[in-house]
Amino acid sequence: MERQSLECQSPAELARALYAALAAGDRVQLDALLHPEFTGRTAEGMPFGIGGNHDGPAAMRKNGWGAIARHFEARAEPERFLDLADGRLLVTGRYRGRGKQGGAALDAAFAHLIAFDEGRIKSLEQFTDTARWHDAAAPIRTVLLDFEAGIATLRLNRPDKGNAIDERMAADLAEAATQTAERPDVRAVLITGNGPNFTVGGDLGLFAGTAREQLPNRLRRMIDSFHLAIERLTSIDAPVVAAVRGGAGGGGLGLLYAADIVVAADNARFALGYGALGLTADGGNTWFLPRMVGMRRAQELFLLNRRLTAQEALDFGLVSRLAPDDAVESEAAALAAKLAAGPTRAFGAVRRMLRQSFETGLSDQLDAEKESIVEASRTGDAQEGIAAFAAKRRPQFRGE
Repeated sequence: MERQSLECQSPAELARALYAALAAGDRVQLDALLHPEFTGRTAEGMPFGIGGNHDGPAAMRKNGWGAIARHFEARAEPERFLDLADGRLLVTGRYRGRGKQGGAALDAAFAHLIAFDEGRIKSLEQFTDTARWHDAAAPIRTVLLDFEAGIATLRLNRPDKGNAIDERMAADLAEAATQTAERPDVRAVLITGNGPNFTVGGDLGLFAGTAREQLPNRLRRMIDSFHLAIERLTSIDAPVVAAVRGGAGGGGLGLLYAADIVVAADNARFALGYGALGLTADGGNTWFLPRMVGMRRAQELFLLNRRLTAQEALDFGLVSRLAPDDAVESEAAALAAKLAAGPTRAFGAVRRMLRQSFETGLSDQLDAEKESIVEASRTGDAQEGIAAFAAKRRPQFRGE
């Protein structure tokens, strides 16, 4: 659409052209329609962290409309156009489609407030029934996922089952970890659980209720998802903090291994439990545990099915620090906030080097350190940290 013809369009015609361009994925048309100083606002409470402000056409294309397109096959179907006294246009209609992960069909009402300047769209504010979007998103049910102030909080949410891990929770953990890994604004992660326990490990009721010939494949599917979650959480730049209350056991300990700092209640308890079930291990227990507590202690924990008190877990090096039961989560959240204000890219490099150090010779590790610190020196955070040190002030890191 030519620039001159745009200026001749009425607000309603410009809005109709916008909806047509969005439906067709026509970026050229969108660039022509949107003012260079365009601002967009998607409704707070949208799933996948889509809600919020988007300054500039590129930000709206990527983080607003683009994020919707990544998770949904949906289109806006406008029904009414109303010119307002202040020059804005109110458009009402419905979003229709479905989520790309399954879920209910999407049928959500919307209202858009659209402003114009110089024959182009200057701003768009979205109001919609976000609950319908969550239903269509095939929501994560057994893990509550929240993004706020640079912190991703993964909260296990089967409190009536001790947050035992079943197929649904394993899949939800993988999805939550994937969403977390996909967001460049995440600068720290907090893992915790609802109810009195962190997680008792695998869902033994599920195992007992599964026919013998079906159990191997069921375990394989569940553990595939759970291990993917652990891999994602260990590979991201953002440091991970875990808050443990009550029991933590079995494969669920893998979530502690993915963490860099573990705050445990002083009455928490830890156990592997595999030997009592005639099973071996999952969740990275045979890889992480000997590295954290030593081979002899790991052998004892596996073969004698020894349970650890919180103090023993601290002495063994399984957790970082203890806190009163009612203060565990607040202390862990404060640590996550502190880490979220740090140099995220540098933290990520250190996380990876520490884990690889057990398999890397000294010469290779020294080379890795050299290359890593040289690369880190190019970042904005390094420049800020050095300048702040020279000026004797607190650095203001941006995670870049």
